Amino acid sequence: MFRPSSSVVSDNFTCDRCVLVSTLTEKISALEERIQTLERVRESESSVISLEDSLGAAGGDSQSPTPALEPSQRGEWVTTRRHTRAAKAKAKAKASPPEHTTPALHVSNRFAPLSVSPAEKPGRTLVIGDSIMRHVKLARPLGAPAAVVRCIPGARVPDIEGNLRALGQHSFSKIVIHAGADDIRLRQSEVTKNNFKEVFKLAKAMSEVVIFSGPLPMRRGDITYSRLWSLNRWMSRWCSENNVGFIDNWRTFEGKPGLLGRDGVHPTREGAALISCSIAHSLRSGLASR
Repeated sequence: MFRPSSSVVSDNFTCDRCVLVSTLTEKISALEERIQTLERVRESESSVISLEDSLGAAGGDSQSPTPALEPSQRGEWVTTRRHTRAAKAKAKAKASPPEHTTPALHVSNRFAPLSVSPAEKPGRTLVIGDSIMRHVKLARPLGAPAAVVRCIPGARVPDIEGNLRALGQHSFSKIVIHAGADDIRLRQSEVTKNNFKEVFKLAKAMSEVVIFSGPLPMRRGDITYSRLWSLNRWMSRWCSENNVGFIDNWRTFEGKPGLLGRDGVHPTREGAALISCSIAHSLRSGLASR
């Protein structure tokens, strides 16, 4: 049996190694050439981009710019640019045509002057006075506006007149005035009477119906009682002579101490309800100036 010598085996092993080294060397050379080619392509791309930027900064030229290389001319590597949402929205806004708004149409009814206008509601009733009117409330008739009750604690007749002047821009169908208890403290009966006449003129200019609510029989001593009694008699007589509505609270409250509070001045809840009923009755029965 023939066996190869050790020298022949070593020579064959050496030849195989040489072939492998030469193959690797050739592949390395091919890769280096490819890398150099890619570097040259990248340099050409950067020069083209710098040229475009310089032309754009200088305002451009009449000639068309150098076209960019196609992906096939750049090699295997292709560079793409990402577009943000803002840029896409801006491009879409430029591409879409502007929206045209339709002007509003004015619609009118040419038969409106022939329509029947609703009937005007009657004016409100104004009840104004000092602290005696604090708990006075008037029932609202069906279909009529609610009455306005204005309570001014400590008010004298000139104060009532000042408030009426402040309300001059408003119109009322009827006005009820209650004052006098604080006026008698001045002990000027003639001045008080003239003040009542002046406030009546102003109220008459603001409303067709004016009603005076007389004082209550307060238990504050004989002098106060006497002055209030004299004022009540004068108001009753003057209102009758001048066709002015008058509510005689003295006759209603006299001899009924349960209708006044502990202070002997202000009415209780029952007394305020009785005053409210008297005012409502006067408004309905027509005990007023016309």
